[in-house]
Amino acid sequence: MSSIEQKDESRGNQDHVSVIKVYRSKIEAKLTEIYGGILKLLNQKLVPTAAAADSKVFYLKMKGDYLLSLLNLAEFKTGNERKVAVENTLNAYKSAQV
Repeated sequence: MSSIEQKDESRGNQDHVSVIKVYRSKIEAKLTEIYGGILKLLNQKLVPTAAAADSKVFYLKMKGDYLLSLLNLAEFKTGNERKVAVENTLNAYKSAQV
């Protein structure tokens, strides 16, 4: 989406750029909502109840993967939002190390 946005921006197609920005925002919001639901499930149900070490590591790595996906969404964000996304991702992967 961002490459299309940049291409239209360089061509001066401001009408297209504004439509693309709105659409990109909607996609990012929906993905953030979905990832948030998955992370909630991992944090509240799967990780705490994982009995075997292998299961717990698997869920923690999965958590890191979803946080990494959120970090990729935060690529265009600045300041505290990006910093929090980076820290959460690193912490999840560190937790999964055995």
